[in-house]
Amino acid sequence: MSTSFRTLKDLPKEELLAPGHRLCAGCTVGTTIRQILKAAGKNTVVVSSTGCVEVATTYFPQSAWRVPWTHVAFENAASVASGIQHGMAALYRKKKTDEKLNIIALGGDGGTFDIGIQALSGALERGEDFVYVCYDNEAYMNTGVQRSSATPYAAATTTSPPGKLSKGQNRDKKDMMAIAVAHGIPYAATACPSYPYDLMNKTRRALDVEGPAFLHVLTPCPTGWRFDISGGIEMGKLAVLTGLWPLYEVVDGKTKLTVQVPRREPIKKYLQAQGRFRHLKPEDIAKIQEKADAVAVKFGLGPLRQ
Repeated sequence: MSTSFRTLKDLPKEELLAPGHRLCAGCTVGTTIRQILKAAGKNTVVVSSTGCVEVATTYFPQSAWRVPWTHVAFENAASVASGIQHGMAALYRKKKTDEKLNIIALGGDGGTFDIGIQALSGALERGEDFVYVCYDNEAYMNTGVQRSSATPYAAATTTSPPGKLSKGQNRDKKDMMAIAVAHGIPYAATACPSYPYDLMNKTRRALDVEGPAFLHVLTPCPTGWRFDISGGIEMGKLAVLTGLWPLYEVVDGKTKLTVQVPRREPIKKYLQAQGRFRHLKPEDIAKIQEKADAVAVKFGLGPLRQ
């Protein structure tokens, strides 16, 4: 099914993630899942590793999911999705079904960058036919805001606190897109729910390719990033407009920018809107601006707005 989403009229009205779940107020992960499921449709099965989404959408005996859904451990979402894919392939061979099932594995940054990377790498290397979605809120949020390898440089978490001898997180964010693309997969893309049509169209393209696809979605977290609950969508836009989170896709090894940024916002605007960066000094902000400038050069983003 090839569909292009351009306006609200293109979107199905049915909501496949029910209201009333227990995600935090202002959480952008719920918005992300709503958008992904609208693009995927009802003929979808979701494999969800432990994380914010799992604990907040499936309080026993209730579930917010209106598609088949299964909870698995932090480390094996990609393995279980592989098993479902092979089970469906067996049914195709035996002519017991001709139904095309969308298989989506869903994990946070902890379950993707850290604990689940072995199973994910194996699935990508084997060429399994499913879409892996990483919702990235840049820390282990539902267990107390501990750092992960997705936590950006200088961010404060409970396990990377700033102080006299520390800037907070002392390493740069791991480049999961580069790791996924290095497996030679047919499709990989970054996305953000602040740009819904971009995310939904990438979801559809990811589902339509044969073989594995990887979607890396930035999901601003009011709780861990420490901003007002009304600001999640604006925070995602700032991440894109500053050049810290370029929106692009890699199709058969070729990179294409999907959202142009003619004039970039200064990184200071993004950092000062979040409590996790409130300890930064001007020289620290300048260092992060240099990192954003390097990303802008790599992806052909516009000059910095003065």
